[in-house]
Amino acid sequence: MVRIVVAPEDLYEFPYPSADLESKYPFEEMVFTRLDQRTMVERAEEFYALMDGRRSPRMFSPDPVPKRLIELAVATASTAPSGAHKQPWRFVATQNPEVKRAIRAAAEEEERVNYLENRMNEEWQEALAPLGTDHHKEFLEVAPWIVVLFEERYELRPDGQRRKNYYVKESVGIAAGMFIAALHNLGLATLTHTPTPMNFLTRLLGRPENERPFVLFPIGFPLPGVKVPALKRKPLDDVMVIVGA
Repeated sequence: MVRIVVAPEDLYEFPYPSADLESKYPFEEMVFTRLDQRTMVERAEEFYALMDGRRSPRMFSPDPVPKRLIELAVATASTAPSGAHKQPWRFVATQNPEVKRAIRAAAEEEERVNYLENRMNEEWQEALAPLGTDHHKEFLEVAPWIVVLFEERYELRPDGQRRKNYYVKESVGIAAGMFIAALHNLGLATLTHTPTPMNFLTRLLGRPENERPFVLFPIGFPLPGVKVPALKRKPLDDVMVIVGA
């Protein structure tokens, strides 16, 4: 592949940052290593193969997981892009048995209402049927770690003033995806658990009024021999459209 070098002024009428902008705010040159095409394809195929093996077990081993691995996964997730670089997320982690037990009890009560008292409609339950899920959530107590990702609806400053955060759900959703990828890359397993409603997590984890639970992750190693649904992912042609080819 031939690399064509073009001066910025030949491509952009309005280069970024403008001289005026750079005089007001700090900028630095982007550090980027451009790889050859063969290396790019090899890395892409390796990463796809790794991530294609990701599954969501519902039986975890109680074997301990070092805190440093959780910290690294959160740090990786926090490299996600966010609206106005507000980073409107908070990863709240616990390995405390009493806290995990309380989370399980509260989650199971909400899910009991969902599954057994028809808070989930028939169509929803039909969609979940192949997964075989129910209101029992033992994994919340067995998995060595629980991490709850909270969305920061607005910034609450020390003086009590509020500052708006932008594209909160989009930003937190991207961070959640990167967290899952980071965990799998580390050799850990997780699943996305969203008991509805989730307000009990705010209370049990002592979070402030500006934070709202977004998703809960039990994290650890799969129990040896655990089974997962034999599901197939959609083929590329079903999820990608190229316009103007």
